[in-house]
Amino acid sequence: MNNTVSRFIIHNLLPPNTQTFTRIHIPFTSSTRRQRFRTLAFSDSPEVSDEKMVVVGGGAAGIYGAIRAKTLAPNLNVIVIEKGKPLAKVKISGGGRCNVTNGHCADNTILAEQYPRGSKEFRGSFFNVHGPSDTMSWFSDHGVELKTEEDGRVFPVSDNSSSIVDCLLNEARQRGGTLWYFKLQTGKSVTSASTSAGGKFTLKIEKRTIDYVEFIEADYLLIASGSNQQGYNLTNQLGHSIIKPVPSLFTFKIDDKPLTELSGITFPKVKASLKLEPLQKNIPELTQVGPMLVTHWGLSGPVVLRLSAWGARDLFSSEYKGTLLVDFSPDVHSEDLKSLLSQHKKKFPKQKVVGSYPPELGLVKRFWKYLLNREGIDEDILWASISNNTLMSVAALLKQCSFIVKGKGQFKDEFVTAGGVPLSEISLKTMESRIKPRLFFAGEVLNVDGVTGGFNFQNAWSGGYIAGTSIGKIAATSAPSLIEQAM
Repeated sequence: MNNTVSRFIIHNLLPPNTQTFTRIHIPFTSSTRRQRFRTLAFSDSPEVSDEKMVVVGGGAAGIYGAIRAKTLAPNLNVIVIEKGKPLAKVKISGGGRCNVTNGHCADNTILAEQYPRGSKEFRGSFFNVHGPSDTMSWFSDHGVELKTEEDGRVFPVSDNSSSIVDCLLNEARQRGGTLWYFKLQTGKSVTSASTSAGGKFTLKIEKRTIDYVEFIEADYLLIASGSNQQGYNLTNQLGHSIIKPVPSLFTFKIDDKPLTELSGITFPKVKASLKLEPLQKNIPELTQVGPMLVTHWGLSGPVVLRLSAWGARDLFSSEYKGTLLVDFSPDVHSEDLKSLLSQHKKKFPKQKVVGSYPPELGLVKRFWKYLLNREGIDEDILWASISNNTLMSVAALLKQCSFIVKGKGQFKDEFVTAGGVPLSEISLKTMESRIKPRLFFAGEVLNVDGVTGGFNFQNAWSGGYIAGTSIGKIAATSAPSLIEQAM
């Protein structure tokens, strides 16, 4: 029977200076769709530390960071606050398979180049501390078998994101043994944050569904709220600035009905670049090479998503209007392409041009017909009747085919933004704020975004791990006897 954990809350029933039992209430849905509850109890040690870590955001970075901190400091009180469902983005990512990371970037310099925002900063120690191989080892060591596909994307062998979600929640539930004190609270939001004279954080917590307000103090605060406005507001309140977030990783809406009628056609390799409006300029970094897909609204695929990521801010400024120039034969020189067409004409003079074309072009018949129509060439004309000027025009179209971009679409449910807390305001070695001591950040709340292929999750794993390590080490030094008991 497959049980889907929908919510995970740990309640501490008595003050930490008394012998307690922690109850874990886990609602789940059985194969009969009937909701049931299970309660597990763990004995709490009366020696649990008074120090408290609050994590704002129950996503990949927040949960991963909380687990890491608790691993190093089992005595630490950990509270993760999530207004929605925990690990919701992990659940839907990769079409429900969860693209955990990318396994084809062993060189950290190459890995850093996959981040339009963060490419310079990530060339340092960031991925040396916890990179893709470390992420893969962590999940493998915790019972999730992984596989690396041909393009480098890493997925659980189950092809089900629940393998990743369940692993993280189970590890959170089990972490700490008799020194257990870990809460994952859902349906709540941290609406304000300030610091006291003693350096602690005072957090206001509210629940939208009922008239509920609570104030708690935290010794450590990890903001891992993704691109949610909640995290940006808290960041401002604590003295940090925010680079205005704009969409990244999206598809292009193309004003070309005959093209969109070809939905489903895939091109294994094209070279594409953008000319934006009203800027009317070519931006070198907006040239990408890779697969492209025709959709019912325009163009998608890795090459388009990479263009959208690298050009996120320029595209936003141009109101997502411009011209996309596509080379459908990037490995063939223009003159060689003309020669291929001329040789085909000589070899098949009596064949209709619509049904015969050089196989080296790697095109499907429907798209070849689309090109002929764009050039105004009669489908029934024989190759013998095609003029040399027409052949040159077809060759030119193949090397630089223009499409009018009239807007953007969203890349499924995997919404990514460019913007957030400037990396200059934190230390990437610890993920700690340079403005407020014991304030940490991880994940998409920072001005970091990666291209498609598992890179955005890797930023979350790396940042969460580093932040959790930093907090755990500080907290552990305050109670060495408890750490010795936990070893």
